[in-house]
Amino acid sequence: MENVKKKFQNPVAVVFFTIFLDLIGVGLLIPIIPQIVANPASNFYLLPNGFSISDGYILLGFLTAIYPIMQFIATPILGQLSDRYGRKPLLTISLFGTAISYVLFAIGIITRNIPLLFISRAFDGITGGNIAVAQAALADITTPENRTKTFGLIGAAFGLGFVLGPYIGGKLSDPTILSWFDATTPFWFAAILSLLNVISVLFIFPETNKHMDKLKQIDWGKSLSNITRAFFSLKGVRTIFATNFLFFSGFTFFTTFASVFFISKFHWNQGNVGDYFAYVGIWMAIAQAVVTRQIAKYLNESQILKFSLFGTAIGIAMIFLASEAWMLFFITPIFAIFVGLTFANTTGLVSRSVEARIQGEILGINASVQALAQSIPPILSGYIAASLAPESPLIVGSIVIALGGLFFFLMFKPPKGIQSIDDTSVMAH
Repeated sequence: MENVKKKFQNPVAVVFFTIFLDLIGVGLLIPIIPQIVANPASNFYLLPNGFSISDGYILLGFLTAIYPIMQFIATPILGQLSDRYGRKPLLTISLFGTAISYVLFAIGIITRNIPLLFISRAFDGITGGNIAVAQAALADITTPENRTKTFGLIGAAFGLGFVLGPYIGGKLSDPTILSWFDATTPFWFAAILSLLNVISVLFIFPETNKHMDKLKQIDWGKSLSNITRAFFSLKGVRTIFATNFLFFSGFTFFTTFASVFFISKFHWNQGNVGDYFAYVGIWMAIAQAVVTRQIAKYLNESQILKFSLFGTAIGIAMIFLASEAWMLFFITPIFAIFVGLTFANTTGLVSRSVEARIQGEILGINASVQALAQSIPPILSGYIAASLAPESPLIVGSIVIALGGLFFFLMFKPPKGIQSIDDTSVMAH
């Protein structure tokens, strides 16, 4: 019986499904949140009389930001707790919390309870930090020489989730497909998927942490210390971290208000927005699976980033300047390929710049940098859109990414050595 049980235990499959589901959840919101707080013409609009469209833009910024803010705080803590108590219990608890958050969000829509929507997103941000646990589980079962290939599954799960999330969100909320579909349907669907994921962890996922340290002290301020190390201590890689911060900040300016821009300029509904972001995701996946591998035969990560960052900035500007929706069909592949190249090569350059024994720590620091970069721009976007116009955050995003490209072009120097955790100034910067 024990042999049969072991035969069906597959930690890699469960980790893939966990990360995929996280991105599905993020993607579901892209076509729906702008409709419920920033589009008075939508049947999904929830704000009561007395709220202006500018108030809706500001609310959209805060509602988008609360998830990465809480994830920024919680992710390193969940990772440490899984070192202490094991990967399986932490994954189970966090996934169950994610299911509860989706239910709360659906109830918030039904009852038109805006504070409950914020509570739901904050709770999901805390439990959504399970990506650190999932990555640790993969590291537990993977030899160093195979780790890059195995961690490539995380990138595949991210890409697939980003493609399907907005598409599912747009379709499951469209009453023209089925009369009983509404703004809550995608969240009931995501809650069911989360519960299925909990079951898969309970019955298919074996505990991978064979070296639990029950006496390990938890550093509750790990996220802040990660940021301090990224920008002040690790001299050899701080140029890369700063570039990554600017890139993710600019990209978040774009994703936060792109939906509002499309609604305002092209009068799209949530289905159109979901289709568009799925189209972006498909081309990003192509970039990471095909284009990146081909270009890597001729150029290294830093050489690619010196043009892909500028290409991303130009792509956002071209989307902003498109006068007809059909133009996006041709602009988007170019934009998405540059985004995919930048995503792949920033992480690759960080990983390649440090010695093998601190890979997990450096990737954790990189995750904190990215989470912080995704926390600030949504709030700023809301105020910028309220003060200027709904398309303004796109222009800001383009400028921020261009500044990231310029900073990297001027400041990055090829490493003279490998960054060590003991000697933080081994590499030039």
